[in-house]
Amino acid sequence: MDPSSSVARALTEVGPRLKRLRTERGVTLAALAETTGISKSTLSRLESGQRRPSLELLLPISQAHQVPLDELVGAPEVGDPRVRLTPRRVHGNTVLPLTRQPGPIQSYKMVLPASRSTPDPQTHEGYEWLYVLAGKLRLVLADRDLVLGPGEAAEFDTRLPHWFGSTGAGPVEVLSLFGRQGERMHVRARPTSRE
Repeated sequence: MDPSSSVARALTEVGPRLKRLRTERGVTLAALAETTGISKSTLSRLESGQRRPSLELLLPISQAHQVPLDELVGAPEVGDPRVRLTPRRVHGNTVLPLTRQPGPIQSYKMVLPASRSTPDPQTHEGYEWLYVLAGKLRLVLADRDLVLGPGEAAEFDTRLPHWFGSTGAGPVEVLSLFGRQGERMHVRARPTSRE
């Protein structure tokens, strides 16, 4: 097979792949444009094949969807089922994004060091749900000062002054679900059967 024809075919398949990925995840062009900084019209032309894909366009889209670049261009599968997430250091905390696409609710695993023990309450738009995996989490929420242990959860409106960190006794591992516009996590449970 002619290498130039395989490259041309791969390039023509990028647009439909991008559109399929975006629509499967329920992301609008406007939301993706806001996340990537690429105009809505450019994204639309890219998806329809009217714009040639480039690294300058594909890298921000790859980061927004949190998928490897080779998934966007259709690189052959290598059969490795592992999800490769990249931890980040944010203000001394280790943050591992678990959500692989943009959307209203994002999930994170955070490791907060023992040194993060001095409250500095902040407010911002959103709604947060926390679940303690290990260690002791100190949560300051408005006028309440709480300590949560493994298996305990809390949820709150982030427009209230809040801060969370370690009690100082050691690091704490937390799962966090955060909705920027005040989206709340909904837990569904099966009704108990009446006997």
